[in-house]
Amino acid sequence: MARTGWAGRPDAVPRGSGPIGALRVAVRGPALVALVSGGLALLLALRLVEAPIHGAARPWTPAITRFVCRNALRILGIRRRVTGSPLRGGGALVANHSSWLDVFALNSAAPLYFVAKAEVAGWPGIGWLARATGTVFIERRRTEAARHRAQFEERLRAGHLLAFFPEGTSTDGRRLLPFKTTLFEAFFSAGVEGLRVQPVAMIWTAPPGRPDDHFGWWGTMGLGPHLLSVLAAPPGGRVELAFEPPIPVEGGRKTLAARTEAAVRAALEERLGSVPVR
Repeated sequence: MARTGWAGRPDAVPRGSGPIGALRVAVRGPALVALVSGGLALLLALRLVEAPIHGAARPWTPAITRFVCRNALRILGIRRRVTGSPLRGGGALVANHSSWLDVFALNSAAPLYFVAKAEVAGWPGIGWLARATGTVFIERRRTEAARHRAQFEERLRAGHLLAFFPEGTSTDGRRLLPFKTTLFEAFFSAGVEGLRVQPVAMIWTAPPGRPDDHFGWWGTMGLGPHLLSVLAAPPGGRVELAFEPPIPVEGGRKTLAARTEAAVRAALEERLGSVPVR
């Protein structure tokens, strides 16, 4: 699996070196697999009871997802800091996108459901996890717009907090790409009053001895090499999730995209300094 996007991205990522890095992979890898697979089995079993009672609403199973994601970060030696408060009830989170690790970070902080491109459903392993945790899959075709609106409306009326990455691809975590406006339109058409969208800035800090963009997964990086690099890294990495004040769904999709992008950029620049657009 590879990532594509803006020019200049590297073709490979550094892996852990030496016997200590190999030992970390040998210890963390099985622990992470056991945590995720055990959590998934419990979630699916509980969903068999939850679904007939609550339908689209999921009052119980998100707690399992949060437990798994928080402990996955601990296994990887990544500390977590949360500033601000996640939105409660129906609405959306929009965040900058650096890596597959973003999913663990966001899920660790709030009960939410990702909006992802349809191709993700077919990715080995990841697609299965995404379906089990209630991800909304979308097709990037205008002919699917009505179906997407119906999906969004059903989820929002069920009180779901949706999450998506408006950049459309991942970066090295040190920059922010322009927010695409397409998905914002669905919130104006969903027919749900009082919706808000909350900007979230995720700031990843590399562990000692690793480059600043260590946690970024982008360009033509393979998932396997990047996963090994993260598993082999020393502890001391950190992620900060900065939840900014929610923004009402008003003014049109371009206005909403611009306002949320500006909020995420401001939060990143406050912590990183200058944040390039490309």
